[in-house]
Amino acid sequence: MYSVTVRRSFIAQHFLTVPDPGPEGERHSHRFRAELRFEGPTLNEYGYLVDIDEVKSALEPVVDRYRDATLNDLPEFEGANPSVERFARIVCEEVVDEATLDGPERVRVTMWENEEASAAYETAL
Repeated sequence: MYSVTVRRSFIAQHFLTVPDPGPEGERHSHRFRAELRFEGPTLNEYGYLVDIDEVKSALEPVVDRYRDATLNDLPEFEGANPSVERFARIVCEEVVDEATLDGPERVRVTMWENEEASAAYETAL
């Protein structure tokens, strides 16, 4: 199985809306790192699983949407706790919608909220 990973970092804010969130219930920033890992068993005619530039181009508007934003204020988080798990799924779905992905069979998006904590969402393509 081949894999290709692309990463981008950006700062965004959120506050958790669960009962008794502690300090996470106050608006705060994270330097998020989106890590996209594509997997598949075969390479295309050029020896690529996926075109890294295509992934970067698809990721750019997604990162731009969330950079310096407060997640709670965005429609995709309306009425939902803006957890890093939910954020991973949203970023995954948005990149998949933006990119032309003919080779990989799976994608996994890991959203790091700091150097020690992350959550991931994985789906078949």
